[in-house]
Amino acid sequence: MPTIAINPWAVAACVLVRFLIGGLWYSPLLFLRAWQAETGVDDAAMKPRMPGALGSDLLGAILMSIVLALGVDFTRTDGAAGGAVVGVAAWVGFVAVTSIGRVTYEGGRWRLFLINGAYNLVTLVIMGAILGQWG
Repeated sequence: MPTIAINPWAVAACVLVRFLIGGLWYSPLLFLRAWQAETGVDDAAMKPRMPGALGSDLLGAILMSIVLALGVDFTRTDGAAGGAVVGVAAWVGFVAVTSIGRVTYEGGRWRLFLINGAYNLVTLVIMGAILGQWG
């Protein structure tokens, strides 16, 4: 059975990067107001949910980083560019496919798909690059 090598510092860096990008992405500087318009979640509704949402995001970022690290290791990817490609593949194969289903089957909004999907694509590419280079 092959040995799986995951660098915990690279995983921690990926979690931090995802949080930093998420904080900027969903801020008034970028897409917060557009996201709120699409979801109907205003500041008053969002405030009490924030602690639970951040905890959920933290757990999700940790799991996403570990699974992506496994993918980078399994594919024997070496270097930032290769890791970024694994990140794109993860986005296309898992995030985009399931998110598009929400739009097409459940009547979701394409604008919301673009806001959330692009966030996940950007973070997965950067996380993959970190893991490919440092993992």
